[in-house]
Amino acid sequence: MDFLNNYLIYLIPVFGLVGIAVMLVKSAWVTKQDAGDGNMAELAGYIADGAMAFLRAEWKVLSYFVVIAGILLAWSGTTVHTSSPVIAVSFLVGAFLSAFAGYVGMRIATKANVRTTQAARTSLAHALKVSFTGGTVMGLGVAGLAIIGLGSLFIVFYTIYVKNVGGDVNGEAMAKALDVLAGFSLGAESIALFARVGGGIYTKAADVGADLVGKVEAGIPEDDVRNPATIADNVGDNVGDVAGMGADLFGSYVATMLATMVLGREIVSHDAFGGIAPILLPMVIAGLGLIFSIVGAAMVRIKNETDSVQNALNIGNWTSIVLTAIATYFVVQWMLPEGEFHMSRDLANGVLKVGSSHFTKNGVYMAIIVGLVVGTLMSIITEYYTAMGKRPVLSIIRQSSTGHATNIIGGLAVGMESTVLPILVLAAGIYGSYHFAGLYGVAIAAAGMMATTAMQLAIDAFGPIADNAGGIAEMSRLPEEVRHRTDNLDAVGNTTAATGKGFAIASAALTSLALFAAFVGVAGIEHIDIYKADVLAGLFVGGMIPFIFSALCISAVGRAAMAMVEEVRRQFREIPGIMEYKAKPEYEKCVAISTAASIREMVAPGLIALITPIIIGFAFGPEVLGGLLAGVTVSGVLMGIFQSNAGGAWDNAKKSFEKGVEINGEIYYKKSEPHKASVTGDTVGDPFKDTSGPSMNILIKLMSIVSLVIAPHLNAGKIPPAAVSTKSKTITVTKTAAVITTKLNTVNYQ
Repeated sequence: MDFLNNYLIYLIPVFGLVGIAVMLVKSAWVTKQDAGDGNMAELAGYIADGAMAFLRAEWKVLSYFVVIAGILLAWSGTTVHTSSPVIAVSFLVGAFLSAFAGYVGMRIATKANVRTTQAARTSLAHALKVSFTGGTVMGLGVAGLAIIGLGSLFIVFYTIYVKNVGGDVNGEAMAKALDVLAGFSLGAESIALFARVGGGIYTKAADVGADLVGKVEAGIPEDDVRNPATIADNVGDNVGDVAGMGADLFGSYVATMLATMVLGREIVSHDAFGGIAPILLPMVIAGLGLIFSIVGAAMVRIKNETDSVQNALNIGNWTSIVLTAIATYFVVQWMLPEGEFHMSRDLANGVLKVGSSHFTKNGVYMAIIVGLVVGTLMSIITEYYTAMGKRPVLSIIRQSSTGHATNIIGGLAVGMESTVLPILVLAAGIYGSYHFAGLYGVAIAAAGMMATTAMQLAIDAFGPIADNAGGIAEMSRLPEEVRHRTDNLDAVGNTTAATGKGFAIASAALTSLALFAAFVGVAGIEHIDIYKADVLAGLFVGGMIPFIFSALCISAVGRAAMAMVEEVRRQFREIPGIMEYKAKPEYEKCVAISTAASIREMVAPGLIALITPIIIGFAFGPEVLGGLLAGVTVSGVLMGIFQSNAGGAWDNAKKSFEKGVEINGEIYYKKSEPHKASVTGDTVGDPFKDTSGPSMNILIKLMSIVSLVIAPHLNAGKIPPAAVSTKSKTITVTKTAAVITTKLNTVNYQ
């Protein structure tokens, strides 16, 4: 046990290496599967080439941003003693690994799609195995790279800035190590935002263009080989829902651990790990979650054509969650010392009492359970509001019978209604986790929620792989039974994609709150008083940002979709023989339109998230910036839930017509008037659920991380970032962030 205590810090990257090793084995298995006939391979090649063309174009633009941002960070690291120019290296590593995580997912998805199509020619069970294994490769790759990157950099920075100089693990030495480490999270989230926004614009420009001309005007099926935009549409599934989602959850994973580590630094812990157990705990939980995600993934299987794919995925997910919950109890009991935690902060040689928040290591464990419960409930609630056969989607179907406008009204109402339960769950989760373990409890709850990210992402990535498989089946004109199997997987994939977005926004809310608490402490703010005019103004400006951000994203999709519609119409008009299968459409021109539009349009939304905190912070001070962060977090979470759920409900309302739906005693199918209305709703919902909605969680996290990185500069010459009292036997957690709208209770100067 002494050996494990001494070397636990080095075990953390090993968890990541295990995940990467299993990922490589599963990737090799997918590659060995039958890729079908020559026509299928050709179509899959178009999709893979288009996806890689987008990545190359995106990376070219982002490389300029990364270099410039790295130089600025290196310079800023020289201006305060609690930072270092090395933060630029940390930033570059985070940006590279985030981009590489997206690349890993893209590569396996473009291999697994056609192999899933071929597997669907034999059985549903084999098709599920291939598509879900492809998703598992991405999940393990993202989680593995995150743990290796964060764990390894922490070892390096802890050794350089703390261990080698005999620094205080609760003082400025560790503050410097974690500030430099924050660059890793900033790099990851920056790339994630551009990848999510750019990928979302790409996929929805192609999807909307393909639907409006192909399905609505020409009356041909979705993914028909005659539609010039169909390849771009299938490419979009990869760049948006695979590469974008991979970078997104990579950033969430890292930001959650970082926020918990920053707050954990302020716990004086007499443990067997040199006083850093509260800092190591979130990384250990993440490592265990990765291992149990591997176990859960192995449980996902079906035997018969009539077996429920959704139930199979749920079994795997529940397995990973339950195992993580059980194992975490023993880890917390082992790592954290006995004693009571008390919330306080040592300020300029005096202790500022911020309340009577007392908790023990059992309270920390209960906070972790709260996080797991919140994540699970968010997924269940999102599934209810977006799944076929449930009341919300059925209400949209019924309103489709009276036209396009009532379909839109119904979808908007469902999206707005769907914010109620998630917000109540989040509020209860925040209150409960704080009750059990203070602000550290809120952060560790987010870490518990994100522990099974590998499994969540595997379930999420399986969806676009199945969607692509259905597209290839349609374009290859395979037998109806093949498309029926891929449609089965795709329908479940739509629901899992929606629940994945619900999970992501919930984790973003808790993570942003933890980052916000860390920012308040590092920036040296005693309290944030909303009675002050400038703080209140900042609150309102923050609440506005998700709206202008969404407007830019949706407008970008609209402009790109218009160009796509015009191109598809031109090809139908000018290339004779397309509709008779005698001529091949010019797929590459549609791919080029989506690529150029997404790269051009992703810049403005990204700059809003990066520059706004810097301008507000240096122009008006940290307290106003705190008000801005509070506003953007609340507004962003609501907008994210509303848009993602409305879009998901519209999508599955449309897909319900494929099997036939009953409205007022009459059965309606594809090409009926209610179906056409549902296509319009789905088209409106596309940028909601795949562009602006899921970008909200990155927006609120990225603004919080930027604020945390600049906090030492805003704090310069004011309040030391950490100085803790150890006169009592209690474990003292230093933090003023608990006081936001109220005054400090007492000030005791020693």
